[in-house]
Amino acid sequence: MPAVATPSAPPPTLDNPAGGALGLIFTTTPALLRLTCGLVGAAVALSVQTPPVEPAVLLPGVAALTGWSLWYAHRALRHGIGPALVAGDVAVTAIACLLIPVLVAPEVLPGEGSWIAVLASTTVINTQATAPARWSIPAGLLLIVTYVLGTQAAGDPTEARAHTATLLAQTLCTAMMAAVMRRRIGRADRAFAEHQRLSREALVARSARDAERQQNRDLHDTVLGTLTMVGLGAVAGPSAVFRDRCAADLRTLVVLSDVGPVAGDGPVPLDGRLRQVAGRLPELALRLDLTSCAVPAGVADAIGESAYAAMSNVVRHAPGARATLRLRRDAIGIVVEVVDDGPGFDPATVPPHRYGLRESIRGRMATVGGRADVHSTVGAGTRIRLEWPGVG
Repeated sequence: MPAVATPSAPPPTLDNPAGGALGLIFTTTPALLRLTCGLVGAAVALSVQTPPVEPAVLLPGVAALTGWSLWYAHRALRHGIGPALVAGDVAVTAIACLLIPVLVAPEVLPGEGSWIAVLASTTVINTQATAPARWSIPAGLLLIVTYVLGTQAAGDPTEARAHTATLLAQTLCTAMMAAVMRRRIGRADRAFAEHQRLSREALVARSARDAERQQNRDLHDTVLGTLTMVGLGAVAGPSAVFRDRCAADLRTLVVLSDVGPVAGDGPVPLDGRLRQVAGRLPELALRLDLTSCAVPAGVADAIGESAYAAMSNVVRHAPGARATLRLRRDAIGIVVEVVDDGPGFDPATVPPHRYGLRESIRGRMATVGGRADVHSTVGAGTRIRLEWPGVG
């Protein structure tokens, strides 16, 4: 069933396209920046090992930083950048800054061009881009403090002052830029959602007007015409033609009523229809538990396609899960259930404009006078129950 997006994952572009694009940029760019900086920094660090650089500290330190850069890029590109990854990057960089006296040769430290200086700048920029300002700015200040302490301990106060100014400017500028982008993107997505809402309301209103006009036409051409004939005395006595016309009018009233549409040519075996639907998903590990019953063809279509949509969700969102398709009759009428042992989800987190559950299942069942209930819990699978209050 639909997987719940975690805060560390880029937002799905189907729901908020602008926010999804921004999330992709703010995930891919930091990952590639960290990877590039880590690999180039390692090469530079190993190329200059003059005293007081201590190889016993430098070599394992460079190995650890390179491994972290590889892990950071892999984790970010696969799962997004979450708070734990940001905190880990800040901690690793802060430790490296404090170890400047034994990691960076004195001749390459000035001029803000050492590999530790580049590492600190990269982490400051990544942090502002991937974390809220209330956390990223304090993290940037922490990195500035550790860089100052490291360079002061290495005996280069000039470098400490120079790169402190650079890091502070990078922290503030990147934080402001990220905040402005997030604010503008949020406005764009809200405008997009509002446009979708208005479009749906207009479509519903137009469909309602079209349906009303169709009903009025049907009533005018059948029931009202027959009553007019009677009122005008056109029917003098018993008439087989008149009985047939009344029967046709009654069928029209049944179709137009809210009691439950009976679309279709006649009853069909619902269990057979469900077996056909199940055969369309050979990749799903499915167990069938079907009681024989018959329903109008239109109802069989609606139930069959709703069950197909539910089973398709299992294939799409819970690959490898096992499912059961049940059909039975009870006091309510016809009940069909699709139950799976997948990861489940929280129905409350599904955006209201998502089409699958709202239209493909609930909406389709509503068109034939039925209903659909979705029961799911994260980690406990999903059960979708389809009910039609007819007689099988």
